[in-house]
Amino acid sequence: MKTQKTSKKIRYGVVGLGDIAQGAVLPAFANAKKNSELTALISDDAKKLRTLARYHGVKQTCSYEEYDALLRSDTVDAVYLAVPNSLHKDFAVRAAKAGIHILSEKPLAATEEECHAIIQACAENGVKLMTAYRLHFDRANLEAIRAVQSGKIGEPRIFQSLFTMQVKPGNIRLDKKLGGGTLYDIGVYCINAARYLFRSEPTEVFAFSESNGDARFRQVDEMTSAVLRFPCNRLASFTTSFGVADSAAYTVMGTRGSLAMTQAYEYTTPIEMEVTAGGRTTRRKFPVRDQFGPEILYFSDCLLHNREPEPSGIEGLLDVHIIRSLYESAASGRPVKIKGLKPDRRPSMRQEISLPQVKQPPKVRAESPAR
Repeated sequence: MKTQKTSKKIRYGVVGLGDIAQGAVLPAFANAKKNSELTALISDDAKKLRTLARYHGVKQTCSYEEYDALLRSDTVDAVYLAVPNSLHKDFAVRAAKAGIHILSEKPLAATEEECHAIIQACAENGVKLMTAYRLHFDRANLEAIRAVQSGKIGEPRIFQSLFTMQVKPGNIRLDKKLGGGTLYDIGVYCINAARYLFRSEPTEVFAFSESNGDARFRQVDEMTSAVLRFPCNRLASFTTSFGVADSAAYTVMGTRGSLAMTQAYEYTTPIEMEVTAGGRTTRRKFPVRDQFGPEILYFSDCLLHNREPEPSGIEGLLDVHIIRSLYESAASGRPVKIKGLKPDRRPSMRQEISLPQVKQPPKVRAESPAR
């Protein structure tokens, strides 16, 4: 592992300059300047590099072909991977071999084998790896965890969720070779939420996938419904879709009450929480906050103080294993047993970081996936 040349700030290169990078990751560095610095942009789009480097004040830019030279140039200490899912392994392993730390967008990779390769490369080269689960630092969802664990709604037994949107034709989420599909893109949020709310791992899963015949869905599922069996007689179910109106909500039903989250997985709209117990309903509204700056601040702090991050690479691997098992079930028409790994840790209120909403910059050749 390379020794850090800066005592207080970690230097980052952002790999991939699509919608999520331009609209959320790059602006978040303004909120993370206490210990983090954006020093390089990596893309094969010259116009994006030129325009975004000027806008964000970044001096170093390079193409994907020049990526390895950048890793050796002592310009960056860490990379934020925002490339399509199928490319995560290649860019992560190359960074690890160069001694560069990795903060990777979820899902960690497209297969369990690719996740293992990333984790192994990081371990062999002494670099740290974090899967970018922004909700592990978000107050609304952390408060939901605390409420469920407090016993307010009794014993949590049922988790139900919807995460849906209309995705535009041609978007990478509809390209199977790039790791597209509803479970990889949005189902991962439902899976992760069920796991952190129940504080356990599923033992068996079952799924159905359907398509309405739209040409958009020739390669990937239009929608998938899943049921996950958890220990202690708990069930989680959710439906994801790229072909219906927007929804991003979950409900936890307990033996004495319920907790419902509206816009639970979003980062551009307020999140609302409703808890009903003992005949009384309380409501809270959480304002829009920067959910990406906290990831960067936290990861940089882990690097500067030699701490292992949560969520780790193992956390990313677990969700990919469940995603793959669900697609296997949908293809076979049979339930699939989960051969689970134990998570390192689970998110808690100790990780909450509150930062103001970032200013949305003009985008360059990057459109929102939703219609």
